[in-house]
Formats: sequence, C-alpha cells, structure tokens
Amino acid sequence: MAAVIEFERLQRVLELQCSCCLQFFAEPVRLTGCGHSFCRGCILRYCAGRPRAACPLCRRRFELRHLRPNRELAALLSLIPRETKEKLETQDGAEPYGAAACNDQSSVGRGPGDKEEEIWESSKQEEITAETVHLLRKDLNKTKEYTSQIKSQITKDFCCMKEYVERQERNTLMFIEQEQKAAQHKIEETIHQLTDIKGQTSKLPERQRYKGSPSTINKITLDEKLNVVRSAVEDLKRKLEILLFENYAQQLPSVQPPDSYQEPSVCSSSPESATESPEPTISRQFSQWADDVTFDPTRVHKHLALTAQNRRVMVSSHLTSYEHSPKRFCISQVMCSQGFSTGCHYWEVITKDSDGWAVGVAHEMIGKRDKLGRTEHSWCVEWLGAKKQLSAWHKDQETLLHKDKPLKVGVFLELRKKTVSFYSIADKEMLLHTFEIITSNPLYPAFWLYSLEGNGSLTISQPNRR
Repeated sequence: MAAVIEFERLQRVLELQCSCCLQFFAEPVRLTGCGHSFCRGCILRYCAGRPRAACPLCRRRFELRHLRPNRELAALLSLIPRETKEKLETQDGAEPYGAAACNDQSSVGRGPGDKEEEIWESSKQEEITAETVHLLRKDLNKTKEYTSQIKSQITKDFCCMKEYVERQERNTLMFIEQEQKAAQHKIEETIHQLTDIKGQTSKLPERQRYKGSPSTINKITLDEKLNVVRSAVEDLKRKLEILLFENYAQQLPSVQPPDSYQEPSVCSSSPESATESPEPTISRQFSQWADDVTFDPTRVHKHLALTAQNRRVMVSSHLTSYEHSPKRFCISQVMCSQGFSTGCHYWEVITKDSDGWAVGVAHEMIGKRDKLGRTEHSWCVEWLGAKKQLSAWHKDQETLLHKDKPLKVGVFLELRKKTVSFYSIADKEMLLHTFEIITSNPLYPAFWLYSLEGNGSLTISQPNRR
C-alpha cells in the first residue's frame, strides 16, 4: 500500500499515462516538434488515414518518420511493479476503456483522440471563418477609404493643372494685349509726329527723307513677338500630349471617338477657335473613294508614338513600349494596317506640324531598313525643311516639284489605271505629282518623319465627307 501511495505522488510530478489510451505508456515515443509523448501504437493509429499528422494535444505538425523512442520514460515505467500498475488502473476504473482504446479502437467506433480532434477542428474552423470574414470586411472598408482618397487626390491634381493652364492662358492673353497696346501707342505717336512735320518733309533732300513705314516696322516687330508666343504654346501642347501618351497611354481609359455618338454634342468653343481648327474633311472630288486608314503598331519605329486611335504619329523622346515585331522599322517610318490591291482609294494626311516628312505608298514587303521612295516598290512626295523644297521620289530618283509646302496632302491610289497621285489640299485640290506604278502586290500607305530630334507629327484625316 505504501508503494502505491509513493507511486501516486510520483505520478503527480510525472505524466506516466498516454493521453490517447489513458493507460500507462506502452513503448513510449516522443514527437520531435513539441516533445509530447504517446504510445507508439496509439500515435500510429491516430495518424492513420490523415493527410497531415498533428499532435493530438497542441496541434503542432510532425513527421511520423521523426518519432523518437522516449527511453527515459520507458526506463522509469519498467521500475514500477506490475501489481502496482494493475491496482492503480483498477482504482481509476480505466482498464476497460483503456484496453479498448489501445487494443481495439474499432470496437467503440472512434477513440477519444478522434473525438477531440473533430471537436477541435470544428471550433477552429468556425474561428478561422469568423476571422476571415472580419478581415475581408476590414479590407473592404480600407479599399473604399483608399479609393476615396485616390479620387480626391486625382480631382485635386487635375484642378491644379487646370488652374495652371488657365493662369498661363490669362498671362499669355494679357501679354499679347499689352504688346498690341504698346504697338498701337507707338504707331499713334509716330502718326502724330508725322502729321506735325508733314509740311517740312517735302522740303528735305531725297537722301534725308524717311525710308520705310513705321507702322510696317512696328507690325513686323509685333508679328515676331506673337509668333514666338504662338510657337511656345504649340510646343507646350505637343509636349503635354507626348507626356500623357508615354506615361499613361496604357492606364488611362480610351476616349470614345466623336463619330460614335448618336446625338451631336454642343461645342463650347468659340467661333474663332472653330475656324482655326476645323474638322478635317475629305475633298469632295474624292469623297466616294475615301478610306479610313490607321497606322500599324507593328510597323512603326520605336521612337514614333501613335495617338488618336492610331491616326496620329509623333516623334517621342523616349522608346515606346510596343510589342516585339520582326517587321518594325529601324528608321523613323510607319505604315498603315490597310492594304489595297484593286479599285480606287483615297486618304488625306495633315502635314503642317512637321518640317520634314514623306507621304507615299509601299509594297508590304518593304524592308525595315528601306527608305520610302528609294526602292523599286515605293513611291512618295516629301518635304525637306532644311532645303525648303518639295520633291517626288521613286527608285532613289528625285523629281523637284517647285511648289510650296502643302499643309495637307491627299493621296489617290487608282489601281485600275496603275497610278498614284498626290494633291495639295487647301481651298481646292492642286495636283503635285502622279506616278505610274507597276506592281501586282497590295500597296499600303507609308510615311516618313525625318528628324527624331524635333516634335514633328503627321495626322490622318478621318473620312468626314463635305
């Protein structure tokens, strides 16, 4: 009896029973992760059929191959007499259940470890679900708050930009008005002086007479100043457009073209601005053959940026992010996506924003290093700003045209007659040059912007008939 009492005291200090079978350890093993011990048979049956092994007590993961014998615990249990073990098990009334748990768990359905596992997993799953819902709602609130902040910041930034542009507009208009008043004051002062001395002017010798009209001189000075302002505004507008295209072309939503609207919108522009920037229209003479052509992103030089639904090409100071294409030009040229092999076709190109350009047609197989008009299967007219001359090119042969720079060029491709004609489009059409073409292959609109150092651009007019 004394031995039983001493053993009970020892059991209070040391855990000598398996928490799965509630019996004294039989062949105890220790889990390497958490250090808990179990009967080898109990832990193997507990983990049988489970995808992942976890400690029944603390749920820490472990590998069955990492089980280690608990030799110290086995040695301690071997010192306990068998009679003492049986007496303690009989007092606790645990033998029937323990024996069934250790020896034949199938007879009672599920062991206590399985029930604890099921209860724990169920409660843990509820906790995880509740925590997940809480986190998702928290993220949703954060998303709404962040979106609101971004919208507010974007509105603020655009307001600042509009205020800056409006302020620059006011300052520019004020400067122009001041210059006009100064010129007007100077002219009126000169008129007053000339009126006072008009009687004496006729008496002066010929060599001393005033040469040149002061009003003309002042007008020239004013024109020079206003041209500087106009050029600065145009340069700023081009730079803003290039900046927006290079940094935000992929992020900003596309703008719906005006001709896709069902109802006409009311224009808030002044009549003067509408007169300065009229809608591009196709010449009446060629309207029945007008084609809607667009630049091909796979056949454009990387320093040429496409905007306005691929109807405008401009020089970019940075490399654009086009996808790789084996047909991409290595020189500052671009072709259109549309090709023609039969019939009559017409399109117009606005050239006023470039000091060096070529407009023409070319065979689809033109090399990516071939220059427009310098090959057998390409034809063009070009304007070279440095020489200030207009010429036509084919097979590397130049024909001087002795005409002024056209602000808009019309191209009429007549494949039945095998000709391509170029027109200067202003108040009326003026023929620049006609080529006879000898090819059976489809021809594509092609263009060349000579300098990559400036801010030149070419724009294809949309086919809005007169």
